[in-house]
Amino acid sequence: MAEGSHPQAAPSAEMVVTEGSAPPSKNALKKAQKEKEKAEKAAKRAEEERKQKEAAAANDTAKGLYGQFEGRPIPKEQKGEVYVLPALKKGGEETWIGKQVVVVAWVHNARIQSAKLGFFTLREGIESIQAVIAEGVEQEGGGAAVSRQMVKWCGDLSKESIVHVTALVQKPFEPVKSATISNLELHVQKCFVIAQGPPQLAMQIKDAMNPPPVGENPEVETDEQGTPIVALNTRLNNRVLDLRTHLNFAIFEINGQIKRLFHEFMWANGFKEFETPKMLGAATEGGSNVFQLKYFDTTAYLGQSPQFYKQMLIAAGRKRVYEIGPVFRAENSNTPRHLTEFTGLDFEMCIDNENWEEVPDMVEKMIYYIFSRIPERCKREMEEMKLAYPEAGNFKLPEEGRAPRIKFSEGVKLLKEAGYEASENEDISTTNEKALGRLIREKYNSDFYIMTHYPTAARPFYTHLTPGSPQVTNSYDAFMRGQEIVSGAQRIHNPEDLAKRMRGMEPPLDPESEGFRDYVEAFKNGCPPHGGAGFGLNRLTMLYLGLPNIRQATLFPRDPSRLAP
Repeated sequence: MAEGSHPQAAPSAEMVVTEGSAPPSKNALKKAQKEKEKAEKAAKRAEEERKQKEAAAANDTAKGLYGQFEGRPIPKEQKGEVYVLPALKKGGEETWIGKQVVVVAWVHNARIQSAKLGFFTLREGIESIQAVIAEGVEQEGGGAAVSRQMVKWCGDLSKESIVHVTALVQKPFEPVKSATISNLELHVQKCFVIAQGPPQLAMQIKDAMNPPPVGENPEVETDEQGTPIVALNTRLNNRVLDLRTHLNFAIFEINGQIKRLFHEFMWANGFKEFETPKMLGAATEGGSNVFQLKYFDTTAYLGQSPQFYKQMLIAAGRKRVYEIGPVFRAENSNTPRHLTEFTGLDFEMCIDNENWEEVPDMVEKMIYYIFSRIPERCKREMEEMKLAYPEAGNFKLPEEGRAPRIKFSEGVKLLKEAGYEASENEDISTTNEKALGRLIREKYNSDFYIMTHYPTAARPFYTHLTPGSPQVTNSYDAFMRGQEIVSGAQRIHNPEDLAKRMRGMEPPLDPESEGFRDYVEAFKNGCPPHGGAGFGLNRLTMLYLGLPNIRQATLFPRDPSRLAP
């Protein structure tokens, strides 16, 4: 036998024998041979697949009609007038059927029906539409047709990818129930990915389309049909994804319109807009619920409200002023209606000293102005809100100039008559607020009302006392759905009266202290009678839409347990 011809004389190429080790067994050699053959077959298959893909790509009739742009600009010839999905929703069928359109939208989902046919849903804001990708669909003017490769590529699109799609608008065989634009569909001619969605999302947008559960619930529940429901905390932890849902587009469009209408009303009534400081040198208004921050070598405080500065502007000769800005409250309240930072809507105005109720009159007019216009300006958004929160369409707004207005003592009387405990010398509790709201709705058929003349003990030091009744103030609160939305009053404009009231507080306040000196000094130069109001935009939105939690009406909420995102 020739040297090395014995089966155990030399191992195969896959077997390595080290000096002093036993030679491999026959079984080990056979196993190694099989592994080698298996690897060779896999390599051969991979090579064949590569060649097939190259051949298919070479024969791809849709080459150049789809793909990733990867930062490169979209070719000029691929562009066109971009239409937004809401425009397709508003236009009638006859406007769009047969028309070529270009849309840029998010991929809500995608699936392949067969080698020749696929579907994906495009989403933009509140609206969504079905896109059909079918082999053989030609370009406008008879250009290259959609290929099977393009069908597969579109069917495999990642959720939440942003795509630039050119398509023909057609009427579907039957209404598409899964899309808000159900009477039209897009027959895709070109599709390019502008931004690729991730392989896996932190939460599914389709699951977050349903309202979050109310109360103490697991992070993810299922409804009666077994559909996952994403809890509010999970949504807030993934807020950017959450804000893509149609419900959040509706909420924040309405929120924005409320702010815009507030601007309109203020300017129409002679108010001028100002921006006041939010970093202060001392805690103001006599409260301890303030945030401290390091300010170089000293301590600063975040403003609890623009109250002092509004009044100082009145003393500076501005007759009517308003502001929209952040308000900070260091209150450790983890309730559905409290935040540590919110958007304040504030105004202050000169008044006739004999008629301080000009101020709540202005509030009433403003509420009517805003909420009588929202249903028309946000018609589409309100339709969407009512599907999830029926109370959004059930807000009882009184006729202009006819909002219920009662005195605090009358409110206490109504509560007592209904069996609730209440005192004329203390502010009413949250529970009693809600109960009184129900009683007012039953009696006056209104979800909005104003209550005036609060007891002195329940109001801040700058509130003007009612002449002849020092236990009562020229103050008011306004309510929506039984919850406070605004607190306001006539302010003390006489510096001696103001200093006296401050010293009489419990504990006493020093008008000469750093936090109050400049404020009190402003009135010593002469200041007209005035009053004002402070709203919380987030709470206005929450109560009007019937949302169970103020965090749903806040883009990126801040509360005692949340500082991110």
